Amino acid sequence: MKFLPMSLLVAAVALSACTNPNRFGGDDELSTPTAPLGTPLNGIVPGSANDPSSTAYFNQTVGDRVLFEVDQATLTAAGRATLDGQAGWLTTNTDYQAVIEGHADEQGTREYNLALGARRANSAREYLLSKGVPASRLRVVSYGKERPIEVCSNEACYAKNRRAVTVLAGGQNS
Repeated sequence: MKFLPMSLLVAAVALSACTNPNRFGGDDELSTPTAPLGTPLNGIVPGSANDPSSTAYFNQTVGDRVLFEVDQATLTAAGRATLDGQAGWLTTNTDYQAVIEGHADEQGTREYNLALGARRANSAREYLLSKGVPASRLRVVSYGKERPIEVCSNEACYAKNRRAVTVLAGGQNS
């Protein structure tokens, strides 16, 4: 019996939450459709792969890596196309810095591969500079053969490891 008044109060509050928000004639503020909490109406979730200003978008849509031929640091046509996209993204998203990592496959000495990785990273950097990305926003580092994506002894693995990877830092999403 003691709980009856409290139960009635809870029921009244719950029912009042179910009123029609358009009962006053469709006020624009009240009739605007809303998305679930945390999701903007345009469907772009900040920081997700569909947000053009996010690192996820850069990595997945623009592309964060370029591949090289055996013992080469010369950019391929596909590599230049990827770097064109990176340059455009970096030009639009000026609050990001980039570190360009140079990598090599496991063939050759450690020293040779560190130097080759540096040449690859510098090729990518020079291309981005030529497209208008400021030098102050770009750094290079070489890992040589020390950070492979694939570990095996065949050409398919080697080809994936001969790369320059652009890693973003800064921005609103970091």
